[in-house]
Amino acid sequence: MTTQPITQPTQPEITKEIRDIEADAARAAAAGGRPERHARRDYAPYRSSVLRHPTHELVRVDPEEVERFSPAFGHTDVDVLESDLTIQHSGEPLGERITVSGRVLDGEGRPVRHQLIEIWQANSGGRYVHKRDQHPAPLDPNFTGVGRAVTGDDGSYRFQTIKPGPYPWRNHLNAWRPAHIHFSLFGSAFTQRLVTQMYFPGDPLFALDPIYQSITDPAARERLIGQYDHDESVPEYSLGYVWDIVLTGPKSTRMESEEDHD
Repeated sequence: MTTQPITQPTQPEITKEIRDIEADAARAAAAGGRPERHARRDYAPYRSSVLRHPTHELVRVDPEEVERFSPAFGHTDVDVLESDLTIQHSGEPLGERITVSGRVLDGEGRPVRHQLIEIWQANSGGRYVHKRDQHPAPLDPNFTGVGRAVTGDDGSYRFQTIKPGPYPWRNHLNAWRPAHIHFSLFGSAFTQRLVTQMYFPGDPLFALDPIYQSITDPAARERLIGQYDHDESVPEYSLGYVWDIVLTGPKSTRMESEEDHD
């Protein structure tokens, strides 16, 4: 008995699935349905989501009182230098220096103050400092790719970092993820954690990426893209990008479920 090799889908096959789903969603919205502003958990072009997405309603469990009211961090626990990912080692990291700044807002446009934000990302070669990342791109000994900050009274945040590179993943043949930075936001307790990703404008991989395309509403997808702002660039040092995070309402930033990764 011979075993047939498992054939990976090709990029054109994945792209066709993406386009068919988006066309169906657009027809449903045109017929009066609500636009799909959040990703489908069982989005077929994102192969592993079909196998591991929840199939039953989530069970809501109230947190214990200590989790509900106790802060997850103290202001003295987060140093202002932790928001600069370029100074964590003895040398300069390789790659294009960038500044990413913005505000965290609620659905009414009010600032979300004293919000803990953590970020993590690949280096300029598209490699994470993680044992599971075996992408044959070089590791940078001067870049770990993690940082954190606390929003100010106006909801503002600011990070200094290196622009991450795209990287391959095994969803399908010749699959590549667009460059992105992961953002994690905490409320007043760890039970209130939200996770999302920020992308960069003009990336040619957007149309090919099933994770980005799993949000079928084009306007909602675009809210995940940071915008270049020349006024935020630091002369002779770094380029500036601005990205606001809206937590609620029709213009909210898409947040990932616990099942999402990559």
